Amino acid sequence: MKKNILHIITIILVSAASVYLNAQEKPYVSEVWTADQGKTYKNPVLYADYSDPDAIRVGEDYYMTASSFNEAPGLPILHSKDMVNWKLVNYAVTDVLPADYFSVPKRGDGIWAPSIRFHKGEFYIYWGDPDFGIYMAKTKDPLGEWEKPVLVMEG
Repeated sequence: MKKNILHIITIILVSAASVYLNAQEKPYVSEVWTADQGKTYKNPVLYADYSDPDAIRVGEDYYMTASSFNEAPGLPILHSKDMVNWKLVNYAVTDVLPADYFSVPKRGDGIWAPSIRFHKGEFYIYWGDPDFGIYMAKTKDPLGEWEKPVLVMEG
C-alpha cells in the first residue's frame, strides 16, 4: 500500500515538473499583428479602439480622428498614405472642456463622434459633448499645435 502511494506521488511530481519545464523551454512569443499584407490587407485595419472614426484625404495624405470621451490628451490624429498603415501623429486637444467639470473623471462623457474636415488651407474638427454642446478646434498643420477649442453651439 505504501509503495502504491509513493508511486502515485512520484508520478504526480514528475508530471508537474515536466509541465513546468516544458513551459520554461517554450515561452510564448507574440505574433506581431499587421494590417499590411503587401498587395492586400486584413481586418481590422486598426488593431485598437478608435470609436466613431472619421477620415479625410488632403492631397496624397489621409487623416483620421476618433472619439476620445473623457481622456486627455484627446482627439487622436492618425496619418496614412494608403488607408491601411496608420500612425498616431498628434492630438487635437490637450484638455477636455470645460476643464473644471472634467477635473474629475467622468466616464463616458466628453468628446463624442468628431468630424474632421479640410477647407481653404485649414483642418477643422467638430465634435459633440452631450452635456455642453458642439465644439470646434482648428489648425493649418495637423501635426502641429491645434488652436484651443471653442464652443460653437451650446447644448
